[in-house]
This record gives sequence, structure tokens and C-alpha cells, in this order.
Amino acid sequence: MQPPLFVRPLSEPERAALRKGLRSADAFTLRRCQILLASDQGQRPAQIAASLGCSSQSARNALHAFASQGLACLPQKSKRPKTIHAAWPRGRDEDLRALLHQSPRNFGKPTSLWTLKLAAQVCFEKGWTRRRLSGEAIRQTLKRLGIGWKRAKHWLTSPDPAYARKKNCVTN
Repeated sequence: MQPPLFVRPLSEPERAALRKGLRSADAFTLRRCQILLASDQGQRPAQIAASLGCSSQSARNALHAFASQGLACLPQKSKRPKTIHAAWPRGRDEDLRALLHQSPRNFGKPTSLWTLKLAAQVCFEKGWTRRRLSGEAIRQTLKRLGIGWKRAKHWLTSPDPAYARKKNCVTN
């Protein structure tokens, strides 16, 4: 069994900064200060969690953060990812452009109309992406390439052999 986790002995300036943090308008800073001061008074993480209404893991996280960062752990850090991985590889931009100028039937699909979902599926099958992308990811890529995308429409046609002649008479 591991020994209980406590905050390291606080210096007087640290203790003063933590007491000042108890008046913070930021709830995250307030909670961290409460946890650290309670630990300084000898309370274990489970006891702190019960008295503050948070999880014991939150209390342990605060204690570990203080041990590694000191008072810099009080303000909440950004939750944005440090590295952003693009869903679409930029090196495949022209391949996507060329793909959409071909018929889906060339890729064994039962339709002659591209949809965003179908384009994403074909790109995944060809190994251009590591996972199947959403239609929205393909739409955003096309937008970045300056290609306007509208939903594919099925036009009504008549089985009448003279349909084309009759249609031209009406539209002209």
C-alpha cells in the first residue's frame, strides 16, 4: 500500500498566495487553493474530496501539479491540443480534385454521382487517409481548395423517346 499523499511543506509566501487564491473569482483556482491548504493541514485526498464535493482524483491531481509546478499550477491551463493533426493530408489535395472528375463507377461504386460520404469512403479505400473521414471533412477540404460543393441532384427524365425534343421546344 502506498503512503498517503500530502502537499510538501509550504513556505510562508506560498501559504499567503494560497490564502489570497481563496478570494479568486476563478473557480478552478479557488478549488486548487482549497485542496492545497487542506492537505497542508494534514487531510488526505479522500477527506479533502469529501469535504469539498469533488473526486479524490481531483485532489491528487492538484497535489501532483503543485509538486511539479509550484504556484504555477493554480490558474487553469488551456485545454487545446498541443499538436493538431490534420484529418486530410495536404499532399493529396490534387488527388482528391482528380478523383472527383472521374465517375464513381470507375471505383466499383453503383452510382454515377459523387457524394461527400462516397468520396470519403473511396479516399479511405485507396489508402489516402488513415481513417474514414466524415463528409464534412471532405467538404472543408474542398472549400479550402476553392471547389464549391452542392448536393448531388437526381433529375427527372421521361421514358418517352421524344422527351429530349419536347424538352428543347419548351425551354427554347
